[in-house]
Amino acid sequence: MPEMTLIEAIRQGMDEELERDKDVFIIGEDVGKRGGVFRATMGLFEKYGPQRVIDSPLAELGIVGTGIGAALYGMRPICEIQFADFIYPAFNQIVNEAAKMCYRSNGDWTVPMTIRAPYGGGIGGGLYHSQSVEASFTHIPGLKVVVPSNPRDAKGLLKSAVRDPNPVLYFEPKKGYRLIKGEVPEGEYTVPIGPAQVSRPGKDLSVFAYGMMHYYTLQAAEKVAAEGIDAEVVDLRTLYPVDRETILASVRKTGKALIVHEDNLTGGYGAEVAATIAEWGFQDLDAPVRRLAAPDVPGVPFSHPMQDWFMPNPDKIAAAIRDLASF
Repeated sequence: MPEMTLIEAIRQGMDEELERDKDVFIIGEDVGKRGGVFRATMGLFEKYGPQRVIDSPLAELGIVGTGIGAALYGMRPICEIQFADFIYPAFNQIVNEAAKMCYRSNGDWTVPMTIRAPYGGGIGGGLYHSQSVEASFTHIPGLKVVVPSNPRDAKGLLKSAVRDPNPVLYFEPKKGYRLIKGEVPEGEYTVPIGPAQVSRPGKDLSVFAYGMMHYYTLQAAEKVAAEGIDAEVVDLRTLYPVDRETILASVRKTGKALIVHEDNLTGGYGAEVAATIAEWGFQDLDAPVRRLAAPDVPGVPFSHPMQDWFMPNPDKIAAAIRDLASF
C-alpha cells in the first residue's frame, strides 16, 4: 500500500468522489486555483473546472447555505470552512437547518452535505486559527461528527461522509496534515461512520483520544511500554454518534480510563466519554476516570512556548498514563 500524508489522503478522497459522482462539488474560500490555504484541493480546480470546485466569497454563512440548498436538490456538496474557528457565522444554518431538515420533513428532505474544517493548535495560529470546536456540534442530533487521526481513516471516512444522506462535520487535525503519515489502501474502500477502533491493545488502562491527540497518545503509549505499562489506545474517530460499546468494552478489559483532547477541559468532548463510563461502566472501574485537556483559557496562545504550555503532547500524556497506572 502506498504511504501518504493526512492531507494527501484527504485530497485523494475528494478527487475520487468528484470523479465517481457528478453531483459532488466543492465550495469554499480559495479552494479553486490556489488549492486551499493548506492545499487540500490542489489540482482539483484544473481537473474538474470552476463549476465543481467553486471559490466562494469570504462568507461562511453563504458557503453552508449554498451547500444546504444544493443538497436539498440532490447534489452532494463538500463545504470547506478554511479554519474551524470561522464556522460560527454558519452555526444557525448547520444547527437549525441542516441538522433538522430530515426530522422536520418526516424524512422527505435530506441534506447530504459534508462540511470540512481544519481544527486545533500547534501551528502558531493564535486565537482565531487554532480552536477546537467539535464539542459545539456533538450535542446536536441530526449531525454526524467525525475526526480522522491517520491517512487511511481520513480518506475512508471522507468518502463515507460524502455518501451519507445527512450532514456530516468532518474535522481535520491541521497540525497533522503533513506530520502524520501512513499506508492507504489502493482501490475503492470506505471507513464506516460510527465505530471507534482499538488502535493499540493493552491491559493496564484505556486511553481514549481522536485526531492529533490520538497520534500523540500512541507515542506516549510506546514510551510508557518501555517502563512496563501496557496502555490500550482507542481512536474514537466518530464523536457523534458515540460508540459506547467500544468504549465500555475497553474499560471492562482494563479497569481504568484516561480521556485526552486538546479542547478546553470544561465542557469538552471528554466529558461525554467520562459520563458514558460513569453511567454504564462504573462497576468496572478500579480508579476514577481522568481527563487530560487544554486549560480553561479563552484561546490558544500565539507565542510558541505558551502554545506548548497550552496543548497536550506525548510527554504530558505519558505522565498522565503513569499517574493513572499507579493508582
